[in-house]
Amino acid sequence: MSYKTVTEGLTKIWIPEPPQDASFPPSSASVFYNPEMELNRDITVVANAVFAQRLSAKYGLAPSDVKYADALAASGARGIRVSNETGLDTTLNDWNEEAYKLILKNAELNDVLDLTTVFSKNANVLLFENRYDIVDLDPFGTPIPYLESAIYSTRHLLEITATDTAPLCGAHLKSGIRKYSAVPLNNEYHREMGVRILLGKVAREFAKYDKAMIPILSHATRHYVRTYLHVKKGAKRADDALKYMGFISHCDKCGFRKTVYGLAVSIDNNCPLCGNKTSIGGPLWLGSLHETDFCNEILQEIDNHQLNKRENTRKIITLCRDELEYPTYYDLHLICKRQGVSAVSMNRLIDLLIANGYSASRTHFSGTSFKTDAGIDVINDIVHSSFSR
Repeated sequence: MSYKTVTEGLTKIWIPEPPQDASFPPSSASVFYNPEMELNRDITVVANAVFAQRLSAKYGLAPSDVKYADALAASGARGIRVSNETGLDTTLNDWNEEAYKLILKNAELNDVLDLTTVFSKNANVLLFENRYDIVDLDPFGTPIPYLESAIYSTRHLLEITATDTAPLCGAHLKSGIRKYSAVPLNNEYHREMGVRILLGKVAREFAKYDKAMIPILSHATRHYVRTYLHVKKGAKRADDALKYMGFISHCDKCGFRKTVYGLAVSIDNNCPLCGNKTSIGGPLWLGSLHETDFCNEILQEIDNHQLNKRENTRKIITLCRDELEYPTYYDLHLICKRQGVSAVSMNRLIDLLIANGYSASRTHFSGTSFKTDAGIDVINDIVHSSFSR
């Protein structure tokens, strides 16, 4: 396997050079590196810089005192960038021997050997043996096999990527049930379903250890879900977090949906609008996905970093900050199709919802989606009366 260097932010990274065959998947390389995840890594760099500032303000820690672990580092691209571009005390780990050697090479290339510790261990062993202020799980596939050790190891912030979106979003239903102990619904808001199924599983795992999570940033981008979770200790906080667990009742025929909080709930089998049999999804997280202050701090910090995906980063964080906290979003194209009208202006519809006394916003999940506290019957009435010919 030959290697080449790429540059992300201020960091140069040696990566395996794939064959010329365009069908060669990144996951087939001896050491995994996915260029499509650069945006994810850009956001990670800025988010960690911001959270380190919070730890500094609260505990008087310098960046080099904040311990960050990239437990599944592969080429080391994410962890080396965090070390090089934020100055955190960084641990990188991968049990693949070739990956381990490449991480060391990348640390030397960026002159951060004094800030980095590199291991070649099973990720669970590393995390059960050590405690870190920030733990980052970025596996190829599901993070579930590493969740328990990460919760044990994390003091303040747990960062998780999940790339198994088919199980999370309901496309592979049985796999989603097995991995996440929940039923995901594969419908028009499947991206948000994936985020909330993941958070629901994580919240329950935290509660087992009298810990709670507070999502401060969560996004579903392309083929993955990413979330940043502030960790809080205490049985009372764990109990309070579980209050945000619940289920979603959804009607595939008319688009009606209803959220019901609790882990043992009673839900009607039929849609109150059209009488169709509803589908039940969950248990999942029904609480907020983002913290406005954290998003604002990221937006302020972005210009302090050299990011190849700067404007995409700014766009996603802005949409996350501004989107309403109501669980589930509506797809405008699907609504128009059901109503038999041509596609309408998203901005115009949002303005009409607000003019009629409802809250409404765009959402980062899809360019054709929006959130509102209006029910589907109200939305349909506005679309029909304002846009039908």
